[in-house]
Amino acid sequence: MSKPVTETTFENEVLGARGPVLVDFWADWCMPCHAVAPILEQIAEERNLTLVKVDYDQERELAERYGVQSIPNMILFEHGEPRAQAIGALPKSALQRALGLT
Repeated sequence: MSKPVTETTFENEVLGARGPVLVDFWADWCMPCHAVAPILEQIAEERNLTLVKVDYDQERELAERYGVQSIPNMILFEHGEPRAQAIGALPKSALQRALGLT
């Protein structure tokens, strides 16, 4: 299950996390974001990843910090550093490949 993260909670929830964290930059109006959400939940559960969601409209500075210009945009963090990124509502296998999880 994913949880929302904001600029205020990002450091603790993502950068300070003990394990890998998959950050989903999304927006409520973004239909591709809604389409990929269940796939991200599956991947997170299968790979034992923490899944967090960043509302692109509410957290623009955070999105800009990580170069997010289009959504859905998923970044896999490990040890507080971005390790891999996937952009767009890709099929599960393509998402896993892009995130280096295959």
